[in-house]
Amino acid sequence: MAIESQEYAERRERLSALLEGRGLDALFLPPSSDLEYLTGIERDLPSFGHLSYAHGWVAGAFLTPGREPLFVLPRMVVDFHLDGKPPPGAVVVHEDADGRVLFAEAARSLGAPGRLAVGARAWAQTVLELEQALRGVELVEGSSLVNELRRVKSAAELELMGRGCELARSAMDATASRVVRGVTMTDLVEEVEHQLRVRGSRCPSFPTHIFTWGARRLDSGDATAAEPLGDGEAVLFDFGAVVEGYCSDFGRTLVCGEPPPGYEEAHATMRDAQEGGREAARPGALAREVNVACRAPIEAAGLGAGFRHRMGHGIGLDVHEQPFLSVEDDTSLEAGMTFTDEPSILVDGSFGVRVEDVIVVTETGGRML
Repeated sequence: MAIESQEYAERRERLSALLEGRGLDALFLPPSSDLEYLTGIERDLPSFGHLSYAHGWVAGAFLTPGREPLFVLPRMVVDFHLDGKPPPGAVVVHEDADGRVLFAEAARSLGAPGRLAVGARAWAQTVLELEQALRGVELVEGSSLVNELRRVKSAAELELMGRGCELARSAMDATASRVVRGVTMTDLVEEVEHQLRVRGSRCPSFPTHIFTWGARRLDSGDATAAEPLGDGEAVLFDFGAVVEGYCSDFGRTLVCGEPPPGYEEAHATMRDAQEGGREAARPGALAREVNVACRAPIEAAGLGAGFRHRMGHGIGLDVHEQPFLSVEDDTSLEAGMTFTDEPSILVDGSFGVRVEDVIVVTETGGRML
């Protein structure tokens, strides 16, 4: 199941109502998960180095109530990222054009907006040019507005996220036998990401992280990634898949050989914590209360000092979305919200253990995706 064009239109209708209700005339979004959510324009894969084009700062779309999105896009973005097919009515800015003038004309075509919301990932130059083009406009942060629309997932979104979760679990199943003496964290990362790709993931949903926590620490993110695993070491997996733009986030712990002392008891406690959080994830519960329910079995077992994380975070088109199932978050949960349920216990000098799945809030508690 893919997201149909009608669902994108319905999302923009809800955005229009939200803009009008907040006294906002329009919203400008750069290429981002927010823009993809509202228009279906697919984001590029993330890269470590920044890709740049002439007039790159103009890229994005103005969304106003009662009108189709007005895109402003560099010519090279259209040719090389949109297969040469600009969205209807788009302003295409060629390299030798005056990008400032064309962008200003597009902004002024909105009329005379008094209040304009801007996506959180817009370039500083974009914001400065908006202020120049729309004298006297009040600019406000806009991504938190779109987040309100994105929190509760549709049936189509849940289906895509479920596929991503199944894909990640399948990749884990295919990798588990590699956790043997002598394997390196680099070997395991390469295996996980290979299994994700051959099963259909567009890319990892975030940098795959595989590590140990015990008498020594091996970590896929540093020089110890090349050191061989030994007997009795627990390996913690954290990775995710991407299906049609939607993310999964998945975690398991596997031991090489016999587990260290206390590991089995801690693993059982961690599973109790995950179940406690899942059970508490119901409509009307506060996010921080669900976090407390997850943490309670770990505290009761005297392992609270090892729970250095939070129960979880929102997830969808981004692997980390608000709200968070965390001590500081007072959000009241709604049916259809999606979160990770990821308790962990890290005991310095001994072992680490973690598990992570994605749940959707229902009347009877979180349902595993």
